[in-house]
Amino acid sequence: MTCKLSLATLSDVARTAAIPGYDRASLKAGIVHFGVGNFHRAHQAIYLDDLFNAGTDHDWAIVGAGVLPSDAAMREKLAAQDFLTTVVEQDNNKTAARVTAPMIDILPVGDAAAIIGRLADPEIRIVSMTITEGGYFIDASGTFNPAHPAIAADGENPNAPKTVFGLIVAGLKARKDKGIEPFTVMSCDNIPHNGIVTANAVVGTAALSDTAFADWIRANVAFPNAMVDRITPATSQREIDFLRDNFQIEDSWPVYCEEFKQWVLEDKFTAGRPALEKAGVTFVADVTPYEHMKIRILNGGHAAIAYPAALMDIHFVHDSMEDPLIRAFLAKLEKDEIIPIVPPVPNTSLTDYFALIEHRLLNPKIADTIPRLAQDGSNRQPKFILPSTLDNLRQGRDVVGLALVSALWCRYFAGKTDSGKEIAFNDASAERLHTAALKAKDDPSAFLAFDDIFGEVAKSELFRKRFAYALKTLWEKGTRETLQLYLDGKLAA
Repeated sequence: MTCKLSLATLSDVARTAAIPGYDRASLKAGIVHFGVGNFHRAHQAIYLDDLFNAGTDHDWAIVGAGVLPSDAAMREKLAAQDFLTTVVEQDNNKTAARVTAPMIDILPVGDAAAIIGRLADPEIRIVSMTITEGGYFIDASGTFNPAHPAIAADGENPNAPKTVFGLIVAGLKARKDKGIEPFTVMSCDNIPHNGIVTANAVVGTAALSDTAFADWIRANVAFPNAMVDRITPATSQREIDFLRDNFQIEDSWPVYCEEFKQWVLEDKFTAGRPALEKAGVTFVADVTPYEHMKIRILNGGHAAIAYPAALMDIHFVHDSMEDPLIRAFLAKLEKDEIIPIVPPVPNTSLTDYFALIEHRLLNPKIADTIPRLAQDGSNRQPKFILPSTLDNLRQGRDVVGLALVSALWCRYFAGKTDSGKEIAFNDASAERLHTAALKAKDDPSAFLAFDDIFGEVAKSELFRKRFAYALKTLWEKGTRETLQLYLDGKLAA
């Protein structure tokens, strides 16, 4: 017999899943979080759930917020189940479900006054976000773009903002006017130096309407850098059905994730923080080595396998890693061109770290998909792949493998797999990328002309040569044979 997830049914849910060991009614809000998606609910919310289960820091509960239509859909579904979430953790030999309850509300999407009012509440001491890599209005170099129409609109209407950063600025302004100390702004997205990037976005937005206030934010608000990690696929009907059939729980939007998780966080907070170290968070003075490791080796690895797998009609990540060519391609790429330019990480073997990643990517129970890894490449490539390419070039190192990754991305955007199947793009820049990729079949430079993506990398004669040869080979010989040529050391022109 199945039961619909709610506070009233937790005793029934407890027959098949772990439930909170704390009284949800005892929680008080301390955090407003923008972007209540799967990753947040499998990561930050899990750490807080663990902390609350330990009987401490119950004044740091989460209030969700958002600005997108998807946020409104999430609010509707979670509100109907008292903002509870079932998280299913899966490893090769384990599948376990737990219900988490650290979220106590989600603010009405599109109601700027309600969101600003909550941000101005003295109870709120941290404002955090998972808004994806593309939500920060930055170019390939990581520079904030204040001329973006959405940001410019908030600059012209600071009292009725529509972006996350405009709302944060308005919330900080309301607190300052009332004499309330500012909250900490904490990014939980996979972006190098995400705290600095977030600070530039908030300050840059504020400067459009009030330069003095922008200076005040820079001087008085903390923006800690963080490295976050947990593989969390999108939820489909398949996952909803699996939860119902195997755990007898009806959850409108459960989250599935791997067992592994990691959070390394700079200990820099304006108005206090929960004792997250008790739940496994690593607090450090400098996150940079950890984020370089994770973004270059894991996220870069994701980006590297996404496009060859897609071109070879492989749907699941674990299936791509079971393919000897793709697995060997990733291993060689990491060994030759990514790991050597990742700076040392305290008490960490980068070789062991990559071995752990291979194990994680091979996990069949996660059922992570290649389309998820392939989406939003116009934002992910400049953050996960091209920085490694640029570092290699600056050090006088070859980039045969990394140029191949870029060529695979270009070939993918031509729109058909090697077998002729149509590719469904999921990228804000899909139209211009598709047009350029088709031109690049005859003129490879057409795809490298996007300064906002390739930046300095495209100016390298060596990179352009390697990219052109790899793309030509992909068109002439196909993905499998091209990967084999790379593995045999025969891809360089």
